[in-house]
Formats: sequence, C-alpha cells, structure tokens
Amino acid sequence: MKKMSETFPSGMLDRALLAGREYAGASRIDGPLVYMRKTHPVGYGELVEVLSSDGLRRSGQVLDTSDEAVVVQVFEGTSGLTLPGTSMHFMGEPLTLGVTEAMLGRVMDGLGRSRDGAAIPTGTEERDVNGTPINPTAREYPRDFIQTGISVIDAMTTLIQGQKLPIFSGNGMDHNKLAAQIVRQAKVRGGKSEFAIVFAAMGVKYDVARYFIDSFEQAGVLDDVALFLSLADDPSIERTITPRSALTLAEHLAFDKDKQVLVIMTDMTNYCESLREISTQRGEIPSRKGYPGYLYSNLAELYERSGKIAGRKGSITQLPILTMPNDDISHPIPDLTGYITEGQIVFDRTMSGRGIYPPIAPLPSLSRLMKDGIGEGMTRADHPHVSNQLFASYNHVREVRNLASVIGEEELTGLDQQYLAFGDFFERRFISQAFNDDRTIEQTLDLAWEALSLLPREELQRLTDDELNTHHKG
Repeated sequence: MKKMSETFPSGMLDRALLAGREYAGASRIDGPLVYMRKTHPVGYGELVEVLSSDGLRRSGQVLDTSDEAVVVQVFEGTSGLTLPGTSMHFMGEPLTLGVTEAMLGRVMDGLGRSRDGAAIPTGTEERDVNGTPINPTAREYPRDFIQTGISVIDAMTTLIQGQKLPIFSGNGMDHNKLAAQIVRQAKVRGGKSEFAIVFAAMGVKYDVARYFIDSFEQAGVLDDVALFLSLADDPSIERTITPRSALTLAEHLAFDKDKQVLVIMTDMTNYCESLREISTQRGEIPSRKGYPGYLYSNLAELYERSGKIAGRKGSITQLPILTMPNDDISHPIPDLTGYITEGQIVFDRTMSGRGIYPPIAPLPSLSRLMKDGIGEGMTRADHPHVSNQLFASYNHVREVRNLASVIGEEELTGLDQQYLAFGDFFERRFISQAFNDDRTIEQTLDLAWEALSLLPREELQRLTDDELNTHHKG
C-alpha cells in the first residue's frame, strides 16, 4: 500500500490528517462494495469519502469492519474506480443529515441532496440517519384517529397516530395512486397540531416520481411534503439509506417541531432487494428465498422509528408500501413486515381487475390499534359495532358467493340474495370511491349504514337495538 504522501498533495494531506485518516489502494471492488486492508480501527456505519484517481469524490459508509479489512458501500456506485487509484478518507463519524423544517416542499434524493434544482436549506442540526433508540418506557400508547378520507380504511382498518400500518400490494396495482390520495387527504382531527408528510420512494421509475410530484402540486399540498426520491436508475445502494434519511427528518419534525408526521415509504420490496444484493456480494449465507438472515431486524430498525413520546406533542405514523412478489402474502417481505407492524392493508388483484378502487380486501386487512382510537369522542359512538358488523356480513357474502358458484345463483334463498345485494353495494359504493372523493368519517359511517340496511335487522347481531333504531333504514 502506498503512503498517503506519495499520492496526495501536501495541502490535501494536511486536511485529511486533521479530519481523519486516509488510505490509498483498495484490495477489492465488488459491485458497490470496496474493500480496504490494514486500516486503523474503523467504526461500523462510519461515513467515508471515496476518491478516484481523477479526483472525483463519492460518499460511502462502512458496512463491515474487522482487524483484517474494512468493507465500504459506495452510494454513487463504483464505476470508474480502480484498485490502485482508489483512496478512502474515513471521517470518524456516522452518516448524518442536516435537518430543518424548510425541507418541507422540497424534492431530494435518498441522501437528502437537491433534486428540484434549488439549494437545500442549511440544516439547523446534523443528525445520525440511523436514529436514536426511543426508550420503550417513554413511548405513549397511540390513540388518536387520522382521517384518510378513504372509507374502507377509516371504517375498517383505522389509522391511528403513531401506528405503523403497511399496505400489501402487487405489481401493476394502484398503490401509488392510493399513496398520493392519502397524502392529499390525510387530516388530524381536532386540530391539535400541524400535519406534515415525509415521502420516501425507493427504486421507482422516473414517470412514477413525476406522478407523485405533479399530484402533490395539483392538490396544493407540496409545501407540506418532503420527498426523498431514489430512482430506478440510481445506484441501488442508495435505497438502503433513503428511508433512514426520510425518518431522520420525520423525527425532527415530530419531536422538535411538534408536528403530526405521516411517513409513506414505497416500495419496501425494492429496499429489501437491495439488502439481498449487498448480502450476496458479501458472500453471506442466505436465509429464506436468498434474503439475509438479518432482514427482520433491519426492517424493525425502520418500522420501530414510529410512535409517540410521552411529553411530546408530535408523532410519527408510518404507511410502508410493498409489492408482494407473485401476490404471495407468505413471502418473507410481507411475512416479516406483518410481525413487526400493527396490522396491514391488503390489496386484492381480483377486485382491481373488476375496476374497484382502491382494491382493498377487507377480510385479510386489519388494524390492531383501531379499537383504542375509535368510538364516542374520537370518531362516532357506533363506529366499533358498525366495523364489526361489516366484517361479519361481508364474510358471509363470501360464503354465499362460493355456494352460488356451485349450485347457481337462482337456487339461493331470499336471504342469500339479500347478502349478494349487500356485497355488491358494499364493494361498488362503500369500498370503491373516486380518486378525488374525500369522505369524512361521518359520511363513511352513514354509507356503511346504507349498506347494512340492505340486510334484515335480525341479521345484524353485532349492533345494539338503539343503534338499529337510530340508523337502520329498513
């Protein structure tokens, strides 16, 4: 290995010695990874400046460290790097992001650099993108309702402030459209504090990124949205940092600026594919379907950065979106995500094929925290019972449809025919709604009663007599 004085001018060498140590001559380059031997003890996750022989500077992060070698992942890729011409400047600090409230309304890349042509505002402070663990005893239990304006979510899989509620979709379905609609319509009821959106897109195509930006501009909400976009043609390694950058800003907005923050991350499948790519290049022993064994803990590091802290007014709510490979909900990505998060919203390809938007299947979807955020004083007193009755009645619709496929619809009883009518109304009028249709929770519950009124009162056993007398139209 060459001495630094043989490779760099004295002025550059002096600056390097002041800021950290620098080494020349890589031992191996493999995809986005660069290996350097015989370095000083280097910290995991430490920020690295990688210099090529032509003077081009790139950013990197220590991925693995030992007495023998250090592995650095280069965010901009390793194209053009050579073994003897590559140098590394170890910064002695983790990767940080300068955070400021002025980042709302801006479009950035996965590392927080400008994509919209304007300079990024100077951050009020630098924060480690890996975040700071929240003491579990300091967490406050989520109870406050977020109105998305989408009936099937608000009524049956209610989103609560501080919750992490993923959307399980599939390739070609309208999850991007739903994400844009939620960003436009999401509201904090009661006006307790300001509401902001942090949007992280990983591995998306340019037209998808343009769709999000245009949608937010047309809706007039872009000033309240901070977008972190890692495009499909960007180095895949950048995708592993994008959600961390987004969550770092979200923590600043929520816990320093007292905002209610909704973080939408799409597509988490692309994020996991990048982890698998890096793991393969490092030669690690694969786990399920080739993904690394630490996939669960890695996802948990992201998802657990949501919540509320006692004594703080702000909160972070997460809506991660992932496309299930082959629509398989048992695939490792949705499977592990379901263990970490508090429920899921599941898309159905059959409903999508029938033109229903959003194509959310109510039965496999759930929100484990909704029971503590709905009811009298929060949404409406009849909300819990209406939700339970919708689940029960729609489940019976599925049974009736299965029976009709065997014996024919004309052979069904009169009650079964009523259930079919309920199921059709429920899907076409309640679940399905226009992209610009922003329903209040009162409108949603009234529409649910309109659907339930298609069934006899004696079939609605999860509702009280007082509720039936007040709302049933039969």
